[in-house]
Amino acid sequence: MSKPFPFSAIVAQQAMKQALLMAAVEPLLGGVLIFGDRGTGKSTAVRALAELLPKIETRAGCRYNCLPGEPQAACPVCTGTDGAKPPAVVKIRAPMVDLPLGATEDRVCGALDLERALVAGEKHFEPGLLAAANRGFLYIDEVNLLEDHLVDLLLDAAASGVNVVEREGLSIRHAARFILVGSGNPEEGDLRPQLLDRFGLAVDVKTIADLDERIEVIRRRDSYETDPDAFRASWEKRDSAVSARVIKARKILRDVEIPESVMIRMSQLCMRLGIDGMRGELTLMRACRAAVALDGRTEVSWADAAEIAPMVLCHRLRRDPLDDAGSAPRIERALASIGPSTHSGNGHA
Repeated sequence: MSKPFPFSAIVAQQAMKQALLMAAVEPLLGGVLIFGDRGTGKSTAVRALAELLPKIETRAGCRYNCLPGEPQAACPVCTGTDGAKPPAVVKIRAPMVDLPLGATEDRVCGALDLERALVAGEKHFEPGLLAAANRGFLYIDEVNLLEDHLVDLLLDAAASGVNVVEREGLSIRHAARFILVGSGNPEEGDLRPQLLDRFGLAVDVKTIADLDERIEVIRRRDSYETDPDAFRASWEKRDSAVSARVIKARKILRDVEIPESVMIRMSQLCMRLGIDGMRGELTLMRACRAAVALDGRTEVSWADAAEIAPMVLCHRLRRDPLDDAGSAPRIERALASIGPSTHSGNGHA
């Protein structure tokens, strides 16, 4: 299997790349939804991101991606059977699991291993895609075409971080903490509001309109397909620099501060836009911290929040049949109405 296209070699599409890096830094963001035209690099960017992230530690043969010091009861490898010593600790790539549109519930959640049950008469749980995606990414292409029963399963797992299987005499619970990444073409239908709200960030990607950039896309793709190894080697240093940014950002993330005045304006923005619930403000706060940490800074400004607000709030807006301008202009108007210094708090803008 060939290595993915280098992340840093993707031309333009800065918003998409920024959103993916922010989700990699702060898993609590809830993932990324990428909507746009076909052939704009959506799946290419997702697969490239997983390749440059730091490796995770688990045990050899573990199918649940358990933390070595925190074995899960459902995992026979990490808990050991009959007093056997657990296998050695190994480092693996952050999982990148594709969820096919036609996947069954058993394939997603896991189920009884029928062959083992019939041949050996043993009840054995065969873990599914949610177990494989633990501590990594779950990627759904054409997410707006996903069947409703699978959407419900994902909502439950995304909300709790746990997959629960109760069927065929089995009762299994295991961790299912993953970064959900979905991509799709808006022409093929909308997402259910419940799933849409679960994505922390949403970005629209357009077909590149700049002539020079289009030519550069063609050149890079042709070079990659002609000699993938040589092309990846030529971008290795730049990908390593991106990886180093993510590692550093994760280390300083909890040290990033948000001044009181900026927090107040975040809430004012969500109130003026009529955002339901509190998830909008929480996600905006987390997204700002992740973006600032990626820049190597430790304090969020109002300018940071204003720049990030569209990718956090656009998909959370109620539809206004009397407003043809779209979501982004509504957010721009709300930002303009708040202004740079609505409140004089203890922090600074």
